[in-house]
Amino acid sequence: MLVFLPPLLRGLIAFVLLVINTLILAPPLVLISLLRFVLPIPGWQRFCTRAAIAIAEQWIAINSGWMRLTQPMEWDVSGLERLDKKHWYLVVANHQSWADILVVQHLLNRKVPMLKFFLKKELIWVPVIGLCWWALDFPFMKRYKKAYLEKHPEKRGQDFESTRKACEKFKQTPVAVFNFLEGTRFNPVKHKRQESPYQHLLLPKAGGMGFVVGAMGESLHSMIDISISYPNRQQPTFWDFASGRVNHVMVRLELKEIPAEFIGKNYFEDEPFRYQFQQWVTELWQQKDRTLEELNQRSIEKGWSR
Repeated sequence: MLVFLPPLLRGLIAFVLLVINTLILAPPLVLISLLRFVLPIPGWQRFCTRAAIAIAEQWIAINSGWMRLTQPMEWDVSGLERLDKKHWYLVVANHQSWADILVVQHLLNRKVPMLKFFLKKELIWVPVIGLCWWALDFPFMKRYKKAYLEKHPEKRGQDFESTRKACEKFKQTPVAVFNFLEGTRFNPVKHKRQESPYQHLLLPKAGGMGFVVGAMGESLHSMIDISISYPNRQQPTFWDFASGRVNHVMVRLELKEIPAEFIGKNYFEDEPFRYQFQQWVTELWQQKDRTLEELNQRSIEKGWSR
């Protein structure tokens, strides 16, 4: 480990290794994905998909390597025991930092199917990584603001049509659909502006998650509920994380059944289902808030918050 180096140098090493990892593995990933279109044969397409996923998992594994190399991280994690790669999962987590994505990928890599995020359409233009997301079939959604939809009502529902098409593709092979329910990173200003009733969380946005649960049908019956806590209620930046300034992280994973009565329902057209689903998400968020408070107290007892 390079923990003897100053944080600035460790951060630079971590960033360079991340860039090199991405630049080396991105070309074969994109090439294999393009080869899916050369032969429109289902067996060949499934092979290319599996190969692309293997490359992505190796990319995550290498990232885990530089994390161990450059960071004196102490992990307090529970709940990984019952997971496997043969099941479809809905994965939800609280969101405080871009480091959350690295944490979740590190913990779940090769333990569950490839994590798939719903992304804003504009992110496809992010250099290199946007092309990789496309190659891995990450769904890109065009989101319209409320004011725009009032002027152009014909656009209403088009963003969720892309979600439906993505969910149809997800039924073909096991996948872990990942969602930050808060929709944005937590910070005290957003928390106060929302007048959130939760101590450690912003208000959850149930719509996208409700649509996925309904659209995935019988394939999706389990949820991995992830609670991430950094000592002293930190919201570390990516640079804080890369340079080893985050010494501890606590993560609790809970495997939960998705109520059978939710499967196959239309969140936007079935009002009783929408109400029941929102109540379920509220209870989920109340429990998560309690879990995060318990983890905060645990970090204090361990002396990590000093």
